[in-house]
Amino acid sequence: MNGIPDLSSLAFEHAPIGLVVTESRVIRGCNPAFAEMFGYEREELIDQSFAMLYPSMKEFVSIRDVGVEPLKRDNRYSDERIMARKNNSLFWCRVRGHSLTRDDDPLRRAVWSFADLSESRQVIPLSTRERQIIMHLGEGRTSKEIARILAISPRTIESYRARLLKKCNAHNVAELLSNLSSMPE
Repeated sequence: MNGIPDLSSLAFEHAPIGLVVTESRVIRGCNPAFAEMFGYEREELIDQSFAMLYPSMKEFVSIRDVGVEPLKRDNRYSDERIMARKNNSLFWCRVRGHSLTRDDDPLRRAVWSFADLSESRQVIPLSTRERQIIMHLGEGRTSKEIARILAISPRTIESYRARLLKKCNAHNVAELLSNLSSMPE
């Protein structure tokens, strides 16, 4: 069109947040903001598994297990999670997704946005399981619901919760989440 890029291309290339298109959790396309957020050149990310951007393979697998049902049901998924940069530093980001194939396999093709929360949320050293539990607490889930999702006992969740409260110097879950998000109580 007269050498002028279409608006869709302009929006994708210059969006102020990271945008990525995936097929079965493999990166097929991403914008410069996404690559920069993770410390890569775009070419290094194309055709790579999303696993390389997670702190651990366990977290890569567990996020899939948590996200598939909401994508099938509502064609939407969102959370805040810790991800890993190329230099192995960890950071919080807000993730939102939309499936283009929700009826059969919602992860077969999807579009995702990533917003870096580093400026407002510092990473406290936490285990993989602690990060999983905090993610679910942030979504308002009860210990029983978290236990069912993670296939462990509610008492184990309560133990983790108590340790997290102590570790983060919090008196309740609201204060815990506030401390972790660096938001005012």
